[in-house]
Amino acid sequence: MLGRMQARRFAALLLIIVFGLTLRRFGDAAGLPFFLVKYGGSLLWGSMVYVLLALAVTALTARMPPAGIAALALAVAICVEFFRLYHTPGLDAFRLTTAGALLLGRVFSPWNILAYAIGIAAAYAFDPAHRPSSPERR
Repeated sequence: MLGRMQARRFAALLLIIVFGLTLRRFGDAAGLPFFLVKYGGSLLWGSMVYVLLALAVTALTARMPPAGIAALALAVAICVEFFRLYHTPGLDAFRLTTAGALLLGRVFSPWNILAYAIGIAAAYAFDPAHRPSSPERR
């Protein structure tokens, strides 16, 4: 049963990453509003953090409830956002790369924290371990 839940989480992770990269790459060209491209990507990034932590925590120990994973994901997301205020030449150079921009971002924004929280809440709501009627919980 745990294997099926982890497989669903992994599939969700892949979809979130594909949607996030697609939105960042083609959102502007598709004529989507800036707000949707910017904060939609942040929302998906927050969801990705939740699912990554859910996969990791469940692989290590199944003792943390989904609400604990959501709280941990929010703490990680907030730390990453505040980390944007720290600058060194090497870190700033990495942030200018595509990988650096996607993983760490470039500019601090409190609005990103709100988008992360919404993304984490959505991932938590759809997590099969959270839903009481889910066969994976039985």
